[in-house]
Amino acid sequence: MNGNGLSRIAIALSIIAILLAAYAIPQLGKISDLEERVKSLEDKIGSIQQAGVQTQTVTETQEKTVTQTQTVEKPAEKVTLRVIGPWSGPSAEYFKAVIDNYTKLNPNVEIEYVARRAEDLAKTLPVQFEAGTAPADVIITPWAWFIVEMAKKGHVEDVSDLINPDQYIPGIVDKVTYNGKIYGAPFTMWLKPGFWYKKSFFQKHNLQEPKTWDDFLKLLDQLKQIPGIKNPIVTGDSVGWPMSDVTEHFLITFGGPDLQIKLINGEVRFDDPQVEAIFKEKLVPLIEQGYFSEPIEWTSAVDLWWNEEYGLYFMGTWIAGRVPDPGDIDFFPLPGAKGVVGGADYGFIPKYAKNKDVARDFLKFIATNGQGYHVAGPAGKIPTWKGIGVDQLWAPMQSVYKKISELNMRILPDLDDSVGGDWQTLFWDQLKLLWVNPGKVDEVLSTLANEFPYK
Repeated sequence: MNGNGLSRIAIALSIIAILLAAYAIPQLGKISDLEERVKSLEDKIGSIQQAGVQTQTVTETQEKTVTQTQTVEKPAEKVTLRVIGPWSGPSAEYFKAVIDNYTKLNPNVEIEYVARRAEDLAKTLPVQFEAGTAPADVIITPWAWFIVEMAKKGHVEDVSDLINPDQYIPGIVDKVTYNGKIYGAPFTMWLKPGFWYKKSFFQKHNLQEPKTWDDFLKLLDQLKQIPGIKNPIVTGDSVGWPMSDVTEHFLITFGGPDLQIKLINGEVRFDDPQVEAIFKEKLVPLIEQGYFSEPIEWTSAVDLWWNEEYGLYFMGTWIAGRVPDPGDIDFFPLPGAKGVVGGADYGFIPKYAKNKDVARDFLKFIATNGQGYHVAGPAGKIPTWKGIGVDQLWAPMQSVYKKISELNMRILPDLDDSVGGDWQTLFWDQLKLLWVNPGKVDEVLSTLANEFPYK
């Protein structure tokens, strides 16, 4: 059958359809209206033919079996995605903003979030993975080394097709790359920029940010003399990591950014004379003279510091989301520091996840646009994805970003997070020992050097 024949059939069928509709629903209008519709239809078909549109040949079977179908979109099946992350308390609420925006875009997905510390996951996940099970579809951790270790054993999904390293802060994706494949999706980044203080407290006591090491020592002495101040600096503790942050900052300030990299790579030992001098001449004397408090659980320490029982607190940028008035805090690095530790959280999918397709979609979201919802609120984070602009950051984080940029501070990897494994917990334990017994500095440095996992 040629194109003209098909056109005539189409017109005839259309006329019949309109007549039937007119008969069934008299309100449609007069016969003249019907004629106008038919003429309009003929004109449209004529214009199509004049434009030279070719109609496909209809086989004899298709002519005999003409079926009219309608596409009916079935509601997507409800899926529950289980996500494990490191955030609890207020930090979990800030991550909930990301979850809520994902579920708005994907109403068929319900997300069940569970908080688990990285150090706990490192103990339980290997056992579960070896048994061929996973406690969640997506797991988020700051420990990139752990993701790579599990990937080496075949327990982690390859997500190379989801992540373009060129779209991220340099080096971030490298940490979760093994044998040319990417096993983790970068989420937002935290920074550990220096010592935080209350601006109102500094103003009340006429205190200034130090410009030199001598200024810093003078500030500590001034703080020590203020009534009600227990120690100039509060020492946060959890499993030892807040003390590791302070230690790294001293190493970076007085040894330079390259020392941090060489320590991570095992190119410089902890009993190296340069490292020993930084501990013995800069850090340990401050502990011995009582400028640092004894270790206090870090979230409790935030409240004590805010209540002005302590003057300074070395902590990461997330502290801004844990105080009543983020506009009343600021920070300073040690004078002369040219590097700041920064690190990202990473999401990965276990091989044994139940909902891998949805997990991949959620992972892509938190690695890209989802970061915008996290950094816009008081989580105290900055994006790792270049698609989020600085103007989208929460105002206090814009101030942090501006200050580290003005100081030309290089963002460096976290020492113990990068080394990982048993040495990481050893590092924490040895620093806790140092803080309560600084006279054991030689023993501490020797232990850290001898137990380091040199490649």
